[in-house]
Amino acid sequence: MILSDKRILEEIEKGTIVLKPYDPECLGSNSYDVHLGKWLATYREHILDAKRHNEIEYFEIPAEGFVLYPHIFYLGVTMEYTETHAHVPFLEGKSSTGRLGIDIHATAGKGDVGFCGNWTLEISVKQPVRIYKGMPIGQLIYFPVDGEINVKYNQKKNAKYSGQPDKPIESMMWKNKF
Repeated sequence: MILSDKRILEEIEKGTIVLKPYDPECLGSNSYDVHLGKWLATYREHILDAKRHNEIEYFEIPAEGFVLYPHIFYLGVTMEYTETHAHVPFLEGKSSTGRLGIDIHATAGKGDVGFCGNWTLEISVKQPVRIYKGMPIGQLIYFPVDGEINVKYNQKKNAKYSGQPDKPIESMMWKNKF
């Protein structure tokens, strides 16, 4: 079951969902539109290694936009800071974004109860496309959780992405033991 617009508003009023900045125009019938933040990043190395820290380079999207190219993997970030304390948030691309050939996540579309931060986007494109900071990029939908949560994401000692800033964050796979 997905929360409706009315239920999302109720949860915002209760403080179990936080969206900053919040714009009532972005609230759909069962989702909330999020926008592309001003920062993008790419990995410094062409070949990534899951067992080591792969560093990224940040750059700001200029006012005239920035052209994304296929075969280059970009990390972006949502303009919105979010908190979700009682629901499972899912981030999906908007249909208008998809129709431009832009994928906003490779695998990480689901958040955890207790996630607090800006969402890092895993962006790839099918053909060259110019993007702009502040453009609608995705939508958040919220699912209720059945049962109590023992430990929320923001309370876990090993939560690698808790408190994400308004800049993209690289993979922290290297912090895992394998």
